[in-house]
Amino acid sequence: MVNLIDFLQHQNLVWHGTGNAPLSQRLVEKQSSGYDALDACLEGGFPMPGIVDIQCQLGMGEVALLIPFIRAHTRLCVMINPPANVNAHALKHQNIATELIWILSISDPNNALWAAEQCLKSGVCSSVLLWHQALQVHQVKRLMLSAQTGQSLCCLLRENRVQVGSLPVSLSMQLSPRSEGLNIKVTKLKGGWAKPQITLAWSLLWPQLITHSESERSGQVLPFASTARR
Repeated sequence: MVNLIDFLQHQNLVWHGTGNAPLSQRLVEKQSSGYDALDACLEGGFPMPGIVDIQCQLGMGEVALLIPFIRAHTRLCVMINPPANVNAHALKHQNIATELIWILSISDPNNALWAAEQCLKSGVCSSVLLWHQALQVHQVKRLMLSAQTGQSLCCLLRENRVQVGSLPVSLSMQLSPRSEGLNIKVTKLKGGWAKPQITLAWSLLWPQLITHSESERSGQVLPFASTARR
């Protein structure tokens, strides 16, 4: 049994609580997510270098959640195989330099993984967003090594589904929509315990989409003046 545990630890398949974690795990550098509530839940923010596994219904706001992190860094952000076209005007509206956003569309899954590795370890990317559904342990380990080489963050974005076994990622989150905001459940945190779910208010993510009450709008309604000629 001892040999088995030693083997699993050597393969990074055993996760420790904060108090019992090796020093190397407890000293993982954290970069702010841009949201105070999420940073508190993650004990400082996103682990960098590291791998963040984000499971959700694709297109429900997973990229918007990462916007503050992307905006805070001056190195490239590479998006590999996003499920929809990325709106450059929306990025500029969020004060993101579009020349720092690179989009790669790669049909072959193995080539997409290879491209992600090259970007992560290049040293010119702060983050790589990879949409990929069928990941295996050895593939995630290669991505982790590449992220450590380039001091970068890899975000794996995939649909909610049952995963056979556990992937050796730094952080795993499940996202789900709520009427009042985006619900986040942290299911794995390297060097820590799973956290209770939190909700980020829509007003923090997309204030332009918030509707106001009639009393708030009443002072903003302008009378309609027809310019049509009689």
